[in-house]
This record gives sequence, structure tokens and C-alpha cells, in this order.
Amino acid sequence: MDKLLETINNLDKDVIQEYSKHLMLGGGTRGGPIVTRGKGVYFWDQNNKKYIDCTSQSWALYLGFSNDEINRVIHEHIENMTHIHQGYDTLSRFYLANKLATLAPGDLNRVSFTISGGLAIEAAMKIAIKNVHPARDFVVLWDSYAGTTIGAMGASWISTKSRGDYLGANNLLALTKPFIRIPNPVTYNNPFGVDAKTYTDMCLTYTRETFKRGIAGKPAGVIIEPIQASAGQIILPKRYLIEMRKICDEFETLLIFDEIQTFGRIGEMFAADYFGVIPDIIVLGKGLGAGLPLAGIIVSDKLKGFEPPDWEELHTFANSSIAMVIAAKQIQLLEEWVLENCRKMGKYLAGKLLEMQATYPEMGDIRQAGLHIGVEFVKDPVLKTPIPEQTIRIKDEALKLGALFGLGGVRKNVLKIKPPLIINQEQCDEILEILEKSIKIVLR
Repeated sequence: MDKLLETINNLDKDVIQEYSKHLMLGGGTRGGPIVTRGKGVYFWDQNNKKYIDCTSQSWALYLGFSNDEINRVIHEHIENMTHIHQGYDTLSRFYLANKLATLAPGDLNRVSFTISGGLAIEAAMKIAIKNVHPARDFVVLWDSYAGTTIGAMGASWISTKSRGDYLGANNLLALTKPFIRIPNPVTYNNPFGVDAKTYTDMCLTYTRETFKRGIAGKPAGVIIEPIQASAGQIILPKRYLIEMRKICDEFETLLIFDEIQTFGRIGEMFAADYFGVIPDIIVLGKGLGAGLPLAGIIVSDKLKGFEPPDWEELHTFANSSIAMVIAAKQIQLLEEWVLENCRKMGKYLAGKLLEMQATYPEMGDIRQAGLHIGVEFVKDPVLKTPIPEQTIRIKDEALKLGALFGLGGVRKNVLKIKPPLIINQEQCDEILEILEKSIKIVLR
């Protein structure tokens, strides 16, 4: 082992405590396990304790930790090149762009790459502004999350009082762009207490009236997560997305699908395929790069794209040849067997969670599409009063028992179960066992 790696891998607790004084965190919290290695759906901490990962490390490791086939491609490719300037052509960029365009629905045939989901959202916004006139304002749903770049932060729930307090963007509001917000069609525990169909109709009516009366000019674009992950794994009704497509056409604006978390994870390559709705732009990130930073957009042929020499979209690391070859390899594996496994294991987990729900009615709602799963915990299934404190405790107890779960960003009473897509049934049973033990500890 390289001496430097040996030094890093042998840092003790006292040294880490000293070094931590120099590290600012842009997100997350300290106090959890210090990860030292991982394999498949598992990782180990500095004390060699083993955990099963139901977060896929911010939902990005579709193939788990240290995948052998991905590592082999990295090792072979890295002998030829690593970083290549965005202005130079590479075979890997040609190949991946063609692959994504071939897989994308409808006439979405052109790809532009960047390095993060937030920047990809901004790239989509640039394309919208180039194509929609006169337009200034973008529309997003309540509780949406679009990242923390200056251009996208205003579209995220952290700039609102959706949790009863300003979060994150409060100190930066002078820099952020304002967005027009419309109601999100939650199908469980909506704010008016009406049935899901009625509330969906209300949301659509409000949207149409907002487009008529509440926006100066045309809406530049509507940015929608087909499944609102940070909002609490909210699966938008197919009927809602179909009608939203019609509304966007009626008002001559663009429908932008934020597929940063749905690409591949719901058992189809794109949520656009899952819901049968074709947007004008698809935004990708997180899992696209198979564990390395890579994001991008796929745009309709009818739109003006990025063209030289305008210099509208420049990123030093937007032509990461390593990330692109492993993204292509991951897509190959998704097509061969991983998407099918995602569908199968997602259905299995959902079925077992529904069985568990019969014993624990506090599991008020179970939302599942592929391995994009959320469990909303409530005081009782009639009043549906959220119990965020208990949900956080369930997550904490599970961590003690060796399972890492996520929480819904806005509603902290939603437990997120989103393991790597390679998970098998035995490992699903391990997750379920730890979850039930944790629920018993907290709620019984």
C-alpha cells in the first residue's frame, strides 16, 4: 500500500478530532460512523462495525460500494486518461451522449454534461430562458428540492418555511432567484383533508390560474420531480403529470423533469417512461456517474441548445472521461439485469412493509416505485398526525443495529429506504428485521 494511503487509513480518534477543527460541513451532520470501506450494500466504520446502507450514499451508488465491474473499467481506462478539458472531444463523451439520447423518450436527443445535480438544474433553466419568450419566472412545486447552487437554491424547500423555519437559504436569500410555487398533489394527508382525486384536481386548477394571473409573461419552465424525494417520497399521480404536460403546452412553456433521483431507481431508466409523460428536458445527476461526479440534461430537438461560441455553459470538469465510461458501464448493467432486480426487490420490500403495517398502524403510508421507498409515520392512521421525533428515533435505533436509513427533508416523519439496486432478498430481509426491531423499541 502507498505510504500516504497507509497514513490516512490509520488515523486514530485523537488525530481525527484534531483534524476535524479544520473541516467545515456544507451539508449533513457529524456524529455518525466514520466510513473506512464498503462492499456491495454494506460499509464498515473505523471500529469495523458493519452497516447495511439504505441510502446508497445520498442515493448515488446504484451498484453499491466497490463494484468489481465498475472498478475494472476504472482501472483499465485510467491508464489512458483522467481529466480532459471540456473543449476537447473524447470517445467516452460521444458514446455516453449517444446512449442517453437513444434511451431517452420522444425527441429528447441532445445531451449536455456537467458535474452536479444543482448545476444541471441551472443548465435546464438556461435552455428554458433561451427558448421561452417573454419569460422570467420558473415554477416549482411546494416542498421541491433542486440543490443548493445559487441559481437552484431558491427552488428548494430550504428557502421556505415549509418546516416552520427558514433553513439553509435564509442567510442567502439576497443571492437566490425567486420561484413561483404551486401546490404539490400529495395523495396522503393533504392540507385540505379531501380525497386524493379532489386534491389533485384542486392543484391542477390552481396551476392553470397561476399561469394565467400570477406570472409576468410566460412561465419560463415548470421544474418537477416526478417523485418528490426530499419532500417525503411523494409519488405524483400519473394523471397529474399528464395534465401538467397539457397545461405547459397550452401556456407555451417547458416541462422539465428533475430525474436526479428517479433515473434508474424506479425500475425504468427514466421516470418519463414509468409515468408515460414526455417532458421537454430531463435533468440527471446523483447515480448517473456510478459513484463519481457526473450530471447533465437531455433536451428536445425542438429547443435551441448550447452552441459554440456562445460560452453559455462552461465547467472545467464537465468532460470527466472516467465518470463517463463508468456511467456507460452502469447503464449496460442496468439494461442487463439491475433494472429487473430493482423492480423485483422493490415489490418484495413493499409487500413485506405492508404486512408489517398491519401490526404497526403508525406506518401510516407506504410509497414505493422500484427501490424508491418511503414510510410515513403517524400517530394514528385516522388523524394522520405526523410523529417526526419518533421517526428520527427509529432511524437512530436502526443505525445502532447496523442499518442506515434516510429521512424526508421536509417531513421528518418519512423514513426513506433506498438501498443500492443490486440488493438481494436476503439483504432485504435483513433491512426489514432491523426496521421492525427499531419500531418496537420506539413505539412499543
